[in-house]
Amino acid sequence: MNSRSLLRSPVSRRLLRPVADLIDQRVERQVRSAVREGVREAVREATTHRLTSELLLGSHGRGLSRVVAEGPLKRLHAEVAALAGDRDAAVRNVATAYRLLVALESLGVGRIAGGTMNICGKLGTIPLLDPPNDEILEIGTLYGMFSTGLVRMMERDGRSPSLTIVDPFAGVQLQPGTNPRPDPTGTPVDEHAVRTNLALAGPAGTAARIRQGFSEDPETREAVSDRAYGVIVVDGDHSAKGVRQDLQWAEEIAAPGAVVVLDDYGDPSWPGIKEALDDHLKDATRLTYLGKAAHSAYLRAA
Repeated sequence: MNSRSLLRSPVSRRLLRPVADLIDQRVERQVRSAVREGVREAVREATTHRLTSELLLGSHGRGLSRVVAEGPLKRLHAEVAALAGDRDAAVRNVATAYRLLVALESLGVGRIAGGTMNICGKLGTIPLLDPPNDEILEIGTLYGMFSTGLVRMMERDGRSPSLTIVDPFAGVQLQPGTNPRPDPTGTPVDEHAVRTNLALAGPAGTAARIRQGFSEDPETREAVSDRAYGVIVVDGDHSAKGVRQDLQWAEEIAAPGAVVVLDDYGDPSWPGIKEALDDHLKDATRLTYLGKAAHSAYLRAA
């Protein structure tokens, strides 16, 4: 009997089975060990990526996360496209706005108030609505970071924005019915912080005109009503009365064809905003409702 036949015999197989089983067990242990180590390495890598992402995009230091979910992003694309009439441009501008948002909050002081989709919607939509001139008025700015981003978005569209800001700069964010408290970022709400952020927008940001005061004050209005604005962002007093007053003022200072943006429209936390706009549009008005994206309403002045 040759060696090959010997190994195939029943007797040989019975004798060699314990050896084969031992080898199989050792191989199986090594495979299991390798798999466990691979899983542990994958978990470590995923944890590292999550922690890194959380530091960059998480809520720490700004109060709200900047992580994006697929559903809200798709809705925003559709809403901006409906307003602008151009889906490719909507997708492009929203992506650009998101990168800009993350960059500004990384480099600036303070934060941009509001949810990620709402901020990206405003930054992306306003240039696409082709304002009639480059004069911009922002009523309520917090840290000036949104205006900084809007200046940059307008410049990306070939515009030459000239910015005016009205805000009380009370040290904290003020809203009726809420208790003033320090900002999550720890940065005081003041004109110095706004100027620091506006400098990130270059010459147009540095040249911005800032008026400290409440938008309903006659002296404040007189100081900045010296021009017709192509863009007016209403983000001040969120009470129904305050919004109505700001919309009435916008009627007076908006250039023909101006874009008026009403922030937090439809946000259940601020029901007075929708109430005020709905009431305003029932009366004789220069403003036509164009639609909404996230929690902002867009209007066009006649």
